[in-house]
Amino acid sequence: MNRLTLWVWGSFIGIGAGTLLITSNVFAAVAIGAVSAACVYGATQRVAAQWKRRADAFAAAARGLAMDPLVDVGPGEDPIALAREVHASAVTARDNARKLGVLAAVIDGMAEGVWITAEDGTILEHNNALKELLYTAREVVGHRPRDLFPNSPEMQQATERACRDGVASRIELNVEGVRPTVLSVHVSPLGREVGGSSAVFFDVSELRRLEKVRKDFVANVSHELRTPITAIRGYAETLQSGAINDAVAAPKMVDIIHRQSERLSELVEDLLELSRIEARQIQLEEKPVDVLDATQRAFEAVRPKASPRSTTLHSSVPAGLKVLGDKRALEQIMLNLVDNAVKYTRPGGRVEVTAERRDDAVLIRVKDDGPGIEARHLSRVFERFYRVDKGRSRDMGGTGLGLSIVKNLANTMKGDVRVESTPGNGSSFFVELPVPPES
Repeated sequence: MNRLTLWVWGSFIGIGAGTLLITSNVFAAVAIGAVSAACVYGATQRVAAQWKRRADAFAAAARGLAMDPLVDVGPGEDPIALAREVHASAVTARDNARKLGVLAAVIDGMAEGVWITAEDGTILEHNNALKELLYTAREVVGHRPRDLFPNSPEMQQATERACRDGVASRIELNVEGVRPTVLSVHVSPLGREVGGSSAVFFDVSELRRLEKVRKDFVANVSHELRTPITAIRGYAETLQSGAINDAVAAPKMVDIIHRQSERLSELVEDLLELSRIEARQIQLEEKPVDVLDATQRAFEAVRPKASPRSTTLHSSVPAGLKVLGDKRALEQIMLNLVDNAVKYTRPGGRVEVTAERRDDAVLIRVKDDGPGIEARHLSRVFERFYRVDKGRSRDMGGTGLGLSIVKNLANTMKGDVRVESTPGNGSSFFVELPVPPES
């Protein structure tokens, strides 16, 4: 059959010649064979045979067979309609296969885990992310939820409700193991016609951690604010009740009120400062900043605290050593670290600041000879309001936010901070910051 004949027949039935040539001319053969068979056999074929052949033609097209023999057409059948139906069936089959392929790719590419169960709750299929979320190498297919979550019966119960009653559920699971994880799971029925259920697993571990941090922060702020407010209110009420006329007690109470109000002011200012840093609401410059100058300014600020305790402030920072960053931020880092060292250094002790160039960075160290920090506390000393010795820390003053501000400022200036300590031998805080390009 030449191309011209195909083009004529294709134009007659509304199908292009290029389409008729697809899959080794299956559709063209169907159309032409149908007309030929109609002329030969006449119009006496039974209706059942007509539909049998039509169904066979649909099946062949749907399978995409490339070398099928001609599909003949029985008497009384419309060959043009048959050709069009076969063509439409093939197009629909290809479209459905493509859509299913896209859907499968999307599910496999999801970060959330997904599984599908049979009506009895047995897991039939799952995507790649599920085993990563569960952090397991064991086979999932063929098991039931209770096999994978023996300590969380609510997962099995949610699956049974979805399969049996058609009720959707949302539950939260705490998965123990090498990597403890908190999963939020949405279990849904697949419907009565299909049967079974589906479950989508979301990793909410980080969200729950942040919620705990927020709750702890609110609790800590409330506690830190309550302490000075309680002292101010208590002494103010005592003065109002007549103690203001006591020449000995009244000045002491006024002094306590003043100190507590200063502490309250410092706490509010530190909270605002930390909030601005974490929200990136402050604009830090990137200029060469002299480390020695920032150290000397910190010494001047803390000397009134250090002198009564006979604490020596010593610097061996070389002149001219610079870092790339913000002048005010570096001064605040040095002030907070030196102030912290003075608080914890024993009376008559020594606080030492050193700095040296290391490749493309400057390493600053602030060392004290205080009681030191136990290893279990080292990873948390830069958290907001974290105190190694809560009683002593409050006696020493401060807001509990200084080291957290140091860490956030250092990170904002593309640097880092860490601590090393041995109980009984003091602590060393290290800040590493980049050097200016011209250096």
